Amino acid sequence: ALDKAVDALLAKPSVETLTAAREAWKASRVPYQQTEVYRFGNAIVDDWEGKVNAWPLDEGLIDYVAAGYGTESDANALYTANVIANKSIEVDGKKIDATNLTPEFLSGTLQEAGGIEANVATGYHAIEFLLWGQDLHGTGPGAGERPYTDYDLANCTSGNCDRRTQYLKSASDLLVSDLQDMVNEWKDGGAARKSLVDGEPKVGISTILTGMGSLSYGELAGERMKLGLLLHDPEEEHDCFSDNTYDSHLYDAVGIRAAYRGSYTRLDGTVVEGPSVSDMVKEADPAIDKELSDKLDVTVAKMEAIKARALGGEAYDQQIAEGNIEGNATVQAAIDALVDQTKSIERAVGTLKLNAIAFEGSDSLDAPDKVFQ
Repeated sequence: ALDKAVDALLAKPSVETLTAAREAWKASRVPYQQTEVYRFGNAIVDDWEGKVNAWPLDEGLIDYVAAGYGTESDANALYTANVIANKSIEVDGKKIDATNLTPEFLSGTLQEAGGIEANVATGYHAIEFLLWGQDLHGTGPGAGERPYTDYDLANCTSGNCDRRTQYLKSASDLLVSDLQDMVNEWKDGGAARKSLVDGEPKVGISTILTGMGSLSYGELAGERMKLGLLLHDPEEEHDCFSDNTYDSHLYDAVGIRAAYRGSYTRLDGTVVEGPSVSDMVKEADPAIDKELSDKLDVTVAKMEAIKARALGGEAYDQQIAEGNIEGNATVQAAIDALVDQTKSIERAVGTLKLNAIAFEGSDSLDAPDKVFQ
């Protein structure tokens, strides 16, 4: 649906087709975010993930940016390369022909060019930037406001509409093919499925719980939430161009719960379910199962509270703004719930007599002073 909406935008740029493409992008995040729980502890997924969901990005690599972005970075020579405006760029001292912004060029040359992780050329967040543009409102109301005329070849704004069109089309096609690659990994006979199902059962269960704990604690509570709250920095929000962060965080939490309960609700409302880790924990210690299951519900409720504020007119970047006591507290409550559920995930690991799991950590939780150094 996102790919088709992008095609419609590029075929006939208008307020309506741009809005439809943005809505399709948001809708596509709902199922994707629920898969993130399968990333941690699963090398096949983790190695692939950077193609589709890497962030934050130095968007000046891709397209024009406002003056406030700056003109250079000591950490990234391609900070303002603006490949859409330049048919030749320099990477590690070598001139690179950027005439054709093909999927192969984006993924093979531009993605993490120069070995810099912030050079994100592909995936959801590159597409997000191309649909919304920079959010120049800081911690004030409003998201990115890229005009549809950035893709209107007859009435082009900001120049290079033909190349911007080519870039967006390539990025959209690439996202579809990269997602299909992962679908294939999980089909019968796929490498990801085989590694989980064909190995030692206890190892497979540990992998599921590793994903739940690492996403809960280090990644979501830490890197995606607490860091931005400590710094009161809108640049640290996950979907910083679209202000869709509230939904991405919510569906990460929903995905963690779904992985534990072995139950996934499709977009059409139908449910896929089967034997679960919850069943195993319940058999070993019903009290631990109830404790963890209840905490997963609490976390989802705290994320829903963030979403309710966002839908009520206070975007996530406003909620983490300095001086917004209520907004900060709402985000902190979700962080606290994630940390709390992680403790119960650890108890579930012990209940199942699995080897101790080292969940991913985050300085923002474990050593917050380091964040300000």
